[in-house]
Amino acid sequence: MEEELEEPVQDAWYTCDGEESDVVLSTKVELARNLANFLFPRCLRGTDGTRVREIVFDAFNHLEDSENFQAIAVSQLDTLGSRILQERGILSEIPEQGTEMKDSGVILRFDGMLACTVNIVDHLRISSFVPGLGLDEAVNISSDLDKQLQKRIQFAASYDFGYLTASILEAGSGMKLSMRVHLPSLSMQGNIGNVSDDLSKSGIQFSALYGVGDKGASLGSYYELVSTNSQTGSEFDQMVSMSSAAKRVAEMERSARDKCLDIMPSEVRNYLYRSIALARSSIFISLREALDIISGVKWGKDLSLVDGIDDATLHALLYRIQDGHLEYVLKNGEFHFEKDISDNPVRKNERLRALILQEAFEEVKIAL
Repeated sequence: MEEELEEPVQDAWYTCDGEESDVVLSTKVELARNLANFLFPRCLRGTDGTRVREIVFDAFNHLEDSENFQAIAVSQLDTLGSRILQERGILSEIPEQGTEMKDSGVILRFDGMLACTVNIVDHLRISSFVPGLGLDEAVNISSDLDKQLQKRIQFAASYDFGYLTASILEAGSGMKLSMRVHLPSLSMQGNIGNVSDDLSKSGIQFSALYGVGDKGASLGSYYELVSTNSQTGSEFDQMVSMSSAAKRVAEMERSARDKCLDIMPSEVRNYLYRSIALARSSIFISLREALDIISGVKWGKDLSLVDGIDDATLHALLYRIQDGHLEYVLKNGEFHFEKDISDNPVRKNERLRALILQEAFEEVKIAL
């Protein structure tokens, strides 16, 4: 029997504001842990995988706030549930329904700020999510859960290497830090290459968040920063390095923002005006178009060219316009579409996406 994933409540973490949110959209902290006396997931034999999952699920059942968590076997997830987890950044991709996933699991806290995977890469991966540049908060959230679980689970560790993980680069602290950023000004000026080079010197991976669009640019100018080595320095050192890099990128974007208004005001306004016009006038909006529209309106807000919307709303839209979320809303609500699209799932998604953007931008006005 397939299990339905429960969508986060309306006050989910991504509907809130955070520090440096004009550039840094969100922060994710991931802790990789493995149980002592068990092989890594890809090497598990017999019923060991099932046993690992049972141990982890049982530990969550003994948390003081266990009622706030939902545990799901990946093999019991339907395709829609898997897609939503991918859109939330919990699963890197939609898993195939096969024997290699039969002992895997996912554990979610209902506000979405905590999520764990079981027997996917490592026995346990604890992920925390917060809006804006919130490394301290995200680390505290994931570390607190880690400490609670260690009361019932013995994790594999060594005095020489720290926590033992499936990837040697993640051993040590077992911590991976990542941030999602919005860099339209640097993109417009063609300076993304310089950002990438600067970050690589600090051991930080820089990539397009939603894939590559026209001319090799990231869709909507949304990018992701990811730490690549958990062995260098302490957890505090890793946090300082990542925080410093994010703040440096934010300052680069703000500086580029001022230059864009000075040297290409017509290009900037054209992007903004077209974004608002498309959102308000379109009957259908594809995901690629929506990402570009949201980016244009956010850029206009950051440049003080539009009023009537905030960063938290714009950030939440990036989740609300995803295909999985739209399918969930359609499945659990009552909608009456035009006759010519009522039997077309793709068009219904695009129609609902257009309606969501129109509602969100209803109060948006061009600043005088």
